[in-house]
Amino acid sequence: MTDARKLDRYEAPNYLAKYRERRGGGAAPEQNGSDGTPLYLRRFRERGAATTVAPPAPTVEWEGATFTPALAEATRGKEIAAPVERKASEKVVCEISIIRHGVTQGYSTDAGLTPMGGWQAHRRGHELARRWDAGDKVRLVCAATNRARQTAEQIYRGARDGMQMWGHDVELSEPEAIPELRNFGVWTPDGLRDVTSAFRQYQATMEKLERMAVGDRPRWLVEIDRFYRTQLGGADPIQMWLTIPMMYFEPPALCVRRFWRGFHRLMAESPGHRRIVAATHSGPMRAFATWAHGYDPGEPLNTEEIRVKLREGGRTAFVSYRNRVTEVHVPPADEFPAWDEV
Repeated sequence: MTDARKLDRYEAPNYLAKYRERRGGGAAPEQNGSDGTPLYLRRFRERGAATTVAPPAPTVEWEGATFTPALAEATRGKEIAAPVERKASEKVVCEISIIRHGVTQGYSTDAGLTPMGGWQAHRRGHELARRWDAGDKVRLVCAATNRARQTAEQIYRGARDGMQMWGHDVELSEPEAIPELRNFGVWTPDGLRDVTSAFRQYQATMEKLERMAVGDRPRWLVEIDRFYRTQLGGADPIQMWLTIPMMYFEPPALCVRRFWRGFHRLMAESPGHRRIVAATHSGPMRAFATWAHGYDPGEPLNTEEIRVKLREGGRTAFVSYRNRVTEVHVPPADEFPAWDEV
């Protein structure tokens, strides 16, 4: 039985109708031009000719340099900047870079940096040198621990390489350890010790008490045991130190005052130095950022930086950390209370 259904459509599709029209001698298909120019290239040139040529973008001038508005917007930072007319009154007299040490071999002893930590510090010094201006005088200081001292040494080498690469004539001092940049301490029977260096004494004392099973643990041991058990449990011991009063640990506020005391001393000793680079530890840095911003911005990464821009007069400064800038009142060097005497 034959299928009586008709397969022909009443009207051909548009693409088929145009094809039949071209095959039947209608409009010739658009191929290459008379000069052999391909169709896509002729269409592109026609669109380009029909488009009005846009005028060149205006430029922005700033401190003798010229930028396009797009580049100026893309490179605009989040730091507080005074208007041009107020720049003279908002003069920054000293910029302080507080930098955490690089990746260390461990915290159970006063260990140095790993190769990765040395590379991080070298790279940070290279980046710092790019920001410095010709004629700057930079004072490089650090805490007395091995990881902070090695970080400062690698920053020094990286900065020297960067200055040679960019041709910056900067006077950079060799690394110097100062006591004000030490890590927060804990009181032990041997006196005030760095919380990391006290770990071995804590571990030995705990092992002796557990082995002998006599007597109560001393109070300093109870607190440091709580601190390290928090760390071993995967929590944040620095947050506990910032928020929970502990009788045998150096308070966070004293670390902040100690930092400022050191910065005041450095600026008094080196009046011509416009920049200070300080390699230190995460705990005091976190306390410094919490004091400035009013909240805990979190643990700084290895070689992460807190920038402090001290304004003329030394009464106020801008503290920037993790895309937030806060104007703070600088505590004077002679205004540090002696709480134990009250």
